[in-house]
Amino acid sequence: MLFSSIPFLYYFLPCVLILYFIAPKCLKNSVLLLSSLVFYAWGEPKYVILMAISIVLGYVFGLLIEAWRGTKLSKFFLILSIVTSLGMLGYFKYTDFFISNFNAVTGLSVPLLQIALPIGISFYTFKILSYTIDVYRGKVTAQRNFITLATYVALFPHLMAGPIVRYADVSAQLESRTHSVSNLALGMRRFILGLAKKILFADTLGELCDIFKNSGDKSVLFFWLYAITFALHIYFDFSGYSDMALGLGKMFGFDFLENFDYPYISGSVTEFWRRWHMSLGSWFRDYVYIPLGGNRVSKARWFLNIFIVWLLTGFWHGAAWNFIVWGLFFAVLLVIEKLWLLKPLKKSKVWSHIYVLFFVMISFVIFNASDMQEAFTYIGGMFGAGGVPFISDEFLYYLRSYAVILVLGIIGATPLLKKAVLAIKKKPAGEKIMNIAEPILLVVLLLMLTAYLVDGSFSPFFYFRF
Repeated sequence: MLFSSIPFLYYFLPCVLILYFIAPKCLKNSVLLLSSLVFYAWGEPKYVILMAISIVLGYVFGLLIEAWRGTKLSKFFLILSIVTSLGMLGYFKYTDFFISNFNAVTGLSVPLLQIALPIGISFYTFKILSYTIDVYRGKVTAQRNFITLATYVALFPHLMAGPIVRYADVSAQLESRTHSVSNLALGMRRFILGLAKKILFADTLGELCDIFKNSGDKSVLFFWLYAITFALHIYFDFSGYSDMALGLGKMFGFDFLENFDYPYISGSVTEFWRRWHMSLGSWFRDYVYIPLGGNRVSKARWFLNIFIVWLLTGFWHGAAWNFIVWGLFFAVLLVIEKLWLLKPLKKSKVWSHIYVLFFVMISFVIFNASDMQEAFTYIGGMFGAGGVPFISDEFLYYLRSYAVILVLGIIGATPLLKKAVLAIKKKPAGEKIMNIAEPILLVVLLLMLTAYLVDGSFSPFFYFRF
């Protein structure tokens, strides 16, 4: 079930909200858990059992790790929990990748298993891992109420595509949280704005990306238009989903940490990754990079740690070489920055922004390629390789057709609108006007988005594939 769908907006969500708010406090988590299982089963009925097994294992291992704290058995159960969680993720996500590469190297023809990837498995696996590791480290106590832990893992707002919410950040909220009309209104506002990002921007920009891929009249400028368009598309798609997830959480009394912070205004690639998919970056930092030694080791080992983290980051995104290359591409950039570029980049904001956008767009061309051959073809096309013409009729036509949404998208990817609204609210008259106008505008926006959904086609979130 998609957040951006009529069944979710006008059937599932209203029913869940009603059941949730009429339920006594002791049953609220149960309502959320059952609702989340229905939500997941809507699209992946056969994989509900797999998620349930993962949750049960996480629950049991958490108790065992805490029960034997301070002994070798505690570490043994932690290792066992990591192996089982990653084993299930690896089987479903990477088995065919390894078989196909084994066949390519050996010349054999071992048949692929054609295993379907359960939606959300990469996200809920990382949530369970963070829980058991934090129990082992003593940062949290093992949760003895199975319903509470299962609610944390399966909670539908962040189940399918994040953010990767850590148990330590919501453990207190799982036990007791504040419910108010204000929270409900703030949550609805955040959700509607996220829905607008998805429908008005991400889906429209996604159409242009598809048009480019199917075009027979490519040119250098058309390749660059594609790179810009996809960078905007993936930002609005993923940050829109995150906004909806945070908004839904707020409706039910949860405060999840932010996942995006205007990454395209960054002045370095290092800063970009502090602003983009923040929950994933912090997860790898705390559970891989720092345990490896972080930057508290020799320079050679430090750079090796960076490469390991980014190899895993790329591989987490998908079982394909373009994702691995994408991760290593960022590893190289980050090492170069730390060696030579961080200080020079601070001298010119304009050039530092151009530098970041240039390499981020190149990276996303690799990221969205069907294979490395396509990635090299597209990057080469951006620089005129292969006799690609500089300009084409299709480029001019689609630039004119999508100019408005592209300009609005570029503005929307910066904090300009947010700053403008805050500036208006600082004035007494402006605040009164906004208090009256904003709810009306949000209702109108929701009605307009509903009309799009009624007439539109199925458009899943980009990160569902991970």
